[in-house]
Amino acid sequence: MNIATPISAKSRIGHSACPHDCPSTCALDIDIDATGRLGRVRGSDANSYTAGVICAKVARYAERVYHPDRLLAPKRRKGVKGGGSWQEIGWDDALDEIAEAFLKAEAAHGSEAIWPYFYAGTMGLVQRDSIERLRHVKKYSGFFDTICVNMAWTGYMMGTGALRGPDPREMAVSDCVVIWGTNAVVTQVNVMTHAIKARKERGAKIVVIDVYDNATMKQADLGLVVRPGTDAALACAVMHVAFRDGYADHTYMARFADDPEGLEAHLQTRTPEWAAAITGLTVEEIEAFARLVGQTKKTFFRLGYGFTRQRNGSVAMHAAASIATVLGSWQYEGGGAFHSNSGVFAMDKSELMGTAFVDPDIRVLDQSQIGRILTGDREALRGRGPVTAMLIQNTNPMTVMPEQRRVRQGFARDDLFVAVHEHFMTDTADMADIVLPATMFVEHDDIYRGGGQSHILLGPKVIEPPETVRTNLFVIEELAKRLGVADRPGFGLTERETIDRMMAKSGRPGFDYLLEHKWIDAAPAFEEAHYLNGFGFADGKFRFKPDWTGTPALTRPPESLGALGPHQALPVFPDHVDLIETADAEHPFRLATSPARNFLNSSFTETKTSLQKENRPEVMVNPRDAEAAGIAGGEIVVLGNSRGSVRLHAKVTETVKPGVLVAEGIWPNKAHLDGEGINVLTGADQVAPYGGAAVHDTKVWLRRDVAKEMA
Repeated sequence: MNIATPISAKSRIGHSACPHDCPSTCALDIDIDATGRLGRVRGSDANSYTAGVICAKVARYAERVYHPDRLLAPKRRKGVKGGGSWQEIGWDDALDEIAEAFLKAEAAHGSEAIWPYFYAGTMGLVQRDSIERLRHVKKYSGFFDTICVNMAWTGYMMGTGALRGPDPREMAVSDCVVIWGTNAVVTQVNVMTHAIKARKERGAKIVVIDVYDNATMKQADLGLVVRPGTDAALACAVMHVAFRDGYADHTYMARFADDPEGLEAHLQTRTPEWAAAITGLTVEEIEAFARLVGQTKKTFFRLGYGFTRQRNGSVAMHAAASIATVLGSWQYEGGGAFHSNSGVFAMDKSELMGTAFVDPDIRVLDQSQIGRILTGDREALRGRGPVTAMLIQNTNPMTVMPEQRRVRQGFARDDLFVAVHEHFMTDTADMADIVLPATMFVEHDDIYRGGGQSHILLGPKVIEPPETVRTNLFVIEELAKRLGVADRPGFGLTERETIDRMMAKSGRPGFDYLLEHKWIDAAPAFEEAHYLNGFGFADGKFRFKPDWTGTPALTRPPESLGALGPHQALPVFPDHVDLIETADAEHPFRLATSPARNFLNSSFTETKTSLQKENRPEVMVNPRDAEAAGIAGGEIVVLGNSRGSVRLHAKVTETVKPGVLVAEGIWPNKAHLDGEGINVLTGADQVAPYGGAAVHDTKVWLRRDVAKEMA
């Protein structure tokens, strides 16, 4: 064990950080028994953001570590892809075969035929990002990550010019916390810790804005259920009221905003009545919300990801952040608009990722368009040759990516070689040629940084892994040896050495310091966090009039891609823009694929307790819609559109409004009735202006399962 604080002769406590794709990145205390087995995982009391709280699914992490279905040996496919027949092989043989397949693909089609593919199944910088070093050194096809943050980060930075904001711990001293577009009880429980503290100690009001009456909405003093894709209309009406009723801080805007007069003139027609017709809210609800935030200086707008996963998502985020500027909320402790602190850490990952070897002539492929790429779409392939070999780490594209039927068709190609490094036999692993067993976060060293908070956290190995599993770094290092690039900078280092070198280049203490102190709080000073020294543009002013295609952003596509989607249609000022898949006569419903409480994307879908609590894939249907379609609760229904159809059980509930359907959780495809998941229905067209996947923006029809009745 690398780290342990004895609490008795029989057990000890390890310290780590939650590795999963979640903005909280919580600090953890981990119980380890005398035999070295993992016990309960708890939020660290000593960390001021985690504050002793952790989500239930991570608390039960031992269920994953000791799961009877965990992968424990490399496997080679026997028979057809997806046929489920495997042969166990040794690590050397597996790695030799992967390297041989990559060299064969390169010889036949050039280096761009290989596409290393990854995401945030672990947020650890070493285990997640080392695959990029191999990519760049070998000149394999580039990877533009678009599945998660693009619309949110883009929209926020269009206004602020930087990806930082008021310290999220300030929610505890706010007088009003607006939780917008994130089901925090389910996905960011620590947000609720600080918001509820403010309510208990200060009488603060909690406002929740979302597309259905979810677990977070039930904690609200004021809950606003909007139609999907209409959040910008609500934001515009709130700002209209602020100008109309004298809540707008003209003195603040004169100093810190680019064109308040132009915005005020633009909003003259964006009345609560106008917004009510778009959002489905009542005029009274909009007026009450506008009055509450207008009269409450210390209003903290906690802006999530969910409401941005629409084709107008960047516009929605920019509009919501603009409210804090109109009101001058940024000036106050406990006030302002916060989305992510991912821009504050300034960690030099250049050696880790091999950025010195980036070749601008190598094509960059869109992560979310994997289905189009693997099925030969010329535009998605950037007019070049096919992808014929892949290494996949930390992600499960067969389940989580849009246009799932295209994804499956692509993975089924006989000429595509796929190696998957995983914990379990996921839908993607099922389609692989080689499957490798991976360590879990408690079984290796790594370093993490928050997004929804400001800590850099060490995640040291606290238990020994099974003898037959290997780290992501091990796989990258061994492939580098076989591919002839192990002598390049960044290779040949352990996790600890990599962390030390990265931290030294970043001007921060290294592994041993973090081993003792557990984390570094990288929160910027109050003036920087609240933009009191100016926003992140040369003139220091917030942009009510964003440059939609010219603004620097962490999500901006490489020059070879340029601006994406219908960016010409983006508005001059904050506004509702109908780029969404609007419901029509043939597709009268809008579908959101929202997170489930006991899953984290496609993680935890295998653990016993999570499965028991979630039960089965379902779609929420309003009683009025159910009655009109002759659907009873628990019946099998069919959802469909031009991309395909999916069968699942109906849950008839007032939780959703008429015309809106919600399917919680990214269930494995094999958990669905026909072996196809909800992402059969979602689209992979690129979102303006900097890309992204609009997975909550889907129009569908809904019918009873008539075929079953006829049978």
